Amino acid sequence: MSEATKKRVAVLISGRGSNMASLIEAAKEPGYPAEIVVVGSNRPDAAGLEAAKEAGLQTFAIDHKEFGKDRAAFDSALSAELKKHDVELVVLAGFMRLLTPGFTEEWEGRLINIHPALLPSFPGLNTHARALETGVKLHGATAHFVTSEMDVGPIIMQGAVPVLDDDSEQTLAARVLEVEHQIYPEALALVAAERTEINGMRVTVVGSDDLDDDLIAPTV
Repeated sequence: MSEATKKRVAVLISGRGSNMASLIEAAKEPGYPAEIVVVGSNRPDAAGLEAAKEAGLQTFAIDHKEFGKDRAAFDSALSAELKKHDVELVVLAGFMRLLTPGFTEEWEGRLINIHPALLPSFPGLNTHARALETGVKLHGATAHFVTSEMDVGPIIMQGAVPVLDDDSEQTLAARVLEVEHQIYPEALALVAAERTEINGMRVTVVGSDDLDDDLIAPTV
């Protein structure tokens, strides 16, 4: 696949960017339909920014603290920066900011996130602790389109892991993170290849299988 036909992607992070790293690795494959053109953060000291630079990627930081409580102003500055890089798709990878409806509507259908739970169960924070507390037998991760309401966007792909009797929050989180690293590159590939259609809250996969099977795999 030529660089000209690949979707231009921005990855937004707030910390070390472990999911970012899995996306960078996937994008090295010649047949991968997305090119990561920039990595951005709301925290200038985010460790993932240095990792992105080491991978040869452009980076930027817009410190949300400089905007006080004006979320709309921060989001406007963020959107303007993304447009400077001719970004077509925005990928949230541990980006710890609630985005305003103005931003999510502007990037509707082009903005995706990974959440460490099987949505619609356990939206929000502390998902692993809550999974253990409620006694569910399956837990996992969800790649989904982002809407103005937190963690309720149309689901692209999910991956599940069993909850073991001796699990701690840390051991469960580690297994879920492995699933995140597997399904997020696959979900981005589907979106970048324009193989997803959103019908209400359902996402259907369409088109021919002209991508490598290693890049587009069934749900875990």
